[in-house]
Amino acid sequence: MPEQKQSSPLVDGLLVQIPDNDPEETSEWIESLDDLIEERGANRTRYVMLAMLNAARRKNVSVPASFTTPYINTIPAQDEPYFPGDENTERAYRRWIRWNAAVQVTRAQRPGIGVGGHISSYASVSTLYEVGFNHFFRGKSHPGGGDHIFFQGHASPGIYARAFLEGRLSEEEMDGFRQEVSTPSGLPSYPHPRQLPNFWEYPTVSMGLGPAEAIYQAWFDKYLHLNGIKDTSEQHTWAFLGDGEMDEPESRGMLQTAAAQNLDNLTFVVNCNLQRLDGPVRGNGKIIQELESYFKGAGWNVIKVIWGRGWDGLLAADKDHALVHLMDEVRDGDYQTLKANDGAYVREHFFGRDPRTKELVKNWSDEQIWELRRGGHDYRKVYAAYDAALKHKGRPTVILAHTIKGYALGEHFAGRNATHQMKKLTLEDQKALRDRLHIPITDEELEKDPYKPPYYMPDKDDPALRYMLERREALGGYLPSRHREDPHLELPGEKTYKMMTKGSGKQKVATTMALVRLLKELMRDKNIGKRFVPIIPDEARTFGLDAMFPTAKIFNVHGQNYTAVDHDLMLSYKESEQGRLMHTGINEAGSAALMQVVGTSYATHNVPMIPFYIFYSMFGFQRTGDQFWAAGDQLTRGFVIGATAGRTTLTGEGTQHMDGHSPVLAATNPAFVHYDPAYAYEIGHIFRDGLQRMYGDPGDRDPNVMYYLTVYNEPIVQPAQPENVDVEGILRGIHKIDEAAPDRPVVNLLASGVAVPWARHARELLLNDWGIGANVWSVTSWGELRRDGMEANRKNYLDPDHYTKPYVTAKLENTGGPFVASTDFDHILPDLLREWIPGRYYTLGADGFGFSDTRPAARRHFLIDAESMVVRALQAMADDGMIERDLIRQAIEKYDLMNVNATSHRVDDSDDSVA
Repeated sequence: MPEQKQSSPLVDGLLVQIPDNDPEETSEWIESLDDLIEERGANRTRYVMLAMLNAARRKNVSVPASFTTPYINTIPAQDEPYFPGDENTERAYRRWIRWNAAVQVTRAQRPGIGVGGHISSYASVSTLYEVGFNHFFRGKSHPGGGDHIFFQGHASPGIYARAFLEGRLSEEEMDGFRQEVSTPSGLPSYPHPRQLPNFWEYPTVSMGLGPAEAIYQAWFDKYLHLNGIKDTSEQHTWAFLGDGEMDEPESRGMLQTAAAQNLDNLTFVVNCNLQRLDGPVRGNGKIIQELESYFKGAGWNVIKVIWGRGWDGLLAADKDHALVHLMDEVRDGDYQTLKANDGAYVREHFFGRDPRTKELVKNWSDEQIWELRRGGHDYRKVYAAYDAALKHKGRPTVILAHTIKGYALGEHFAGRNATHQMKKLTLEDQKALRDRLHIPITDEELEKDPYKPPYYMPDKDDPALRYMLERREALGGYLPSRHREDPHLELPGEKTYKMMTKGSGKQKVATTMALVRLLKELMRDKNIGKRFVPIIPDEARTFGLDAMFPTAKIFNVHGQNYTAVDHDLMLSYKESEQGRLMHTGINEAGSAALMQVVGTSYATHNVPMIPFYIFYSMFGFQRTGDQFWAAGDQLTRGFVIGATAGRTTLTGEGTQHMDGHSPVLAATNPAFVHYDPAYAYEIGHIFRDGLQRMYGDPGDRDPNVMYYLTVYNEPIVQPAQPENVDVEGILRGIHKIDEAAPDRPVVNLLASGVAVPWARHARELLLNDWGIGANVWSVTSWGELRRDGMEANRKNYLDPDHYTKPYVTAKLENTGGPFVASTDFDHILPDLLREWIPGRYYTLGADGFGFSDTRPAARRHFLIDAESMVVRALQAMADDGMIERDLIRQAIEKYDLMNVNATSHRVDDSDDSVA
């Protein structure tokens, strides 16, 4: 082991090695401090010291703040609470779980299967879980409602192994690990609610997303409680995380929110095994100390669980703190190496660094030294930490637990850099692990098939098994689990949506504003109004939601303890403990996490809530696509609103604001149903259908979806709903809004969203300038039409005797003429339908990066405006032999097509104020 470099005289800004020019005086002060601690205790001593520091600051004597404590347990041995369980009994079945978890992964690596798994992660976290399962984690049947547990993704074999002992999973299901379609009882590799919906609650294996969601789960529980929707006062959120995972921005980026909102119903348990997938997390540093400083700085209560009870005597005998100093000085890379060797190595390379620490263990055998545990593997130390976390009020708590990756698996696994990728136990490993865990399985049984070592299931009357089951019964049932009920809401009738059908008269109203008006109306509904939860990442004023500040108010657990600068205005900014708007600040990642939480309340709380997450559409799928994917995995329901959509509509902004592709990204997520409505009446039908599907009777449709609506900030005159409107077409993705003039050559114009008015203007130009008729189709959902087409293809592929016609094909056939499509998005979006368009098909699109300019100039630049549609239509008709090709050149010249300032269809951008 390399020799440590000379340590810095500064530790957290405090001098520790400067020469003392008056040691006698220093000794007197230290003696006084010792007397104070002995006579008055730690709490009084802390108060006095803080008072002295405050007095020093007032006299301009500056002392740097310290955000770390010595590398020892936060809770002294003498302050540990009584452990209420039977430790020997709990150890017995913890060993069974360890064995079965390792066997499950080994069997999954058998010849012909080879899907592997991770053995070492659960080995490091087992004790942390089992203390919780036996004494803290409350199930769904608990009178308080049950806890929310975010399990570490890679440790799933241990959770399955426990469920096996509980009788929840069969041996066949255990053997179906990572074989979800090739076996009738497959289990997903990690916590995936979509794949195992009655078992898993939170998808956590995309690292960093779990910590973010856990924070917002705890915050939302406060929201439910303070708004009188559900009593969540006894519910607690536990998030089990890896130390390597804490490098993800989402893992640390929202810690301040938890502290600012006093989320004492939240506990992070960071499994600090010092290793990530490839090697040490901080080989040259100390990740536990680093995390302590981060969490303390963010306002969290920090509990370190570093050393097991075997170290207590050594620390008590460490009169001059040489051992504590050594613990502080040794780096994580060395701690990892120490546990990959043996007791003799630890004696020489750890205790042997200082003659005083070497003296502490001079009468210890190498075996005794080797048996010294890290704190995260000591039942009593972990219990003390959990107990303290639940009793701490006013702040969230993080427990930093020192563990060993591959613990108890043997020398080939424990602490090794490659341990994360090791997929199976060799026969030698199996026998050694069996012996360490005292599993009653013979050599003959193991040698029979080394790829299929047997699971261990005790007799059903075994006292340890009965004890385990009784503990879960006392705590409210098995975990993890999801509520199986799916309560439906009483939904509003047609009257609520009537306002969306009347049009706007002469007033110009953007579709964003129209949707917000509908939301306000729905939030007033006596049955479901309180179920709506608007989620806003600091853009309420942009979307017209600021009008709700004085009435709905912004949720804050502290209420509003200041005078708002606009308090005398009608639309004053107001926060409240009963606020209904969840304003997350400039934080799309936090908003997306909150969307997951609110949208799964029907399962986590058996209380359906309706998220209405509205944001700049560019900062949705592009920025938080991973979270949206996790939301789909979690069976989230609700409305996701990409406001200010389009590559040219958000006038005056720029490249990073202009969304030309979110519908394309949305089309790749099977949990999203995307609509790009042009008019308010379309929005009304879509929103009503979304509520019915997700919160009412869905019929034969999957209710576990999210409706993504792209809406715009461009004010337009909203037309009244036509008579005999094609509601089915609106919902399925396409309906006709204008008929072609009779007795003329015909072309079909397809458009969506803000492009529909361009298409209608193009229809006028075609008729007036070129004598051509045009049907105009509003394509409310390119993505849903594509899914329908793909499903038809699949049916025709697998059932060649019966032909299924795609909906868009049936809708457009026999309309005559070619087809031209334009949107305010990339060409890719209308190209999604190319296969099923029954005729020549040309698309226009806003490809590339957006930029700042007027809407007309930008649209002419991308060649997507009305005049561009006309020229493209003439080209299509010429290619079909319907007109002379010379008309194309005439049209280009007539409209001065390549001049971005030559457009006949300008929009008054000053009208944006109503958007």
